[in-house]
Amino acid sequence: MKRATLLSQLARVLDSEPSPSALKSTNLARHREILAQHRSELARLKSQIAHTRDRANLLSNVRNDIDAYRSSQNPEAAEAEYMLGERRRLDNSHTMADSVLSQAYAVNESFGLQRESLVGIQRRITGAAAQVPGINGLMQRIGSKKRRDGIILGSFIAVCCLVLLWFW
Repeated sequence: MKRATLLSQLARVLDSEPSPSALKSTNLARHREILAQHRSELARLKSQIAHTRDRANLLSNVRNDIDAYRSSQNPEAAEAEYMLGERRRLDNSHTMADSVLSQAYAVNESFGLQRESLVGIQRRITGAAAQVPGINGLMQRIGSKKRRDGIILGSFIAVCCLVLLWFW
């Protein structure tokens, strides 16, 4: 719709020019042809979709009619069919649960491998730190500063909470 209005506006602009160029006219004609092709393709796709939907509805209606006929003729067979359907649904749910469990085991194994690699990395870093003099002292000072900062921050938050409760 927008393309058609845009093409009509372009045609009006082209008509209003005193001497329209041949290139512009051929471009406009080509765009009109492309629009016509797209419209015919859209109509063809819409009819295909409608045909496919009608066919699917017809097939499902036929299946429903066959199932209804079978169940009205033989109630024991209908019950057996129902039980088989329930069995299929149970098997599908078991299959899905097995799939989820296998994925969980794979993730657990991946976490184990990651844990092992991180422990190995930690061992190598600790070994390298032990070989370089002064690193342990630096690490201890960093740890003590971290603890001191945590204590200061915790005390500040506690005082703020007490002041808030006092004035509330």
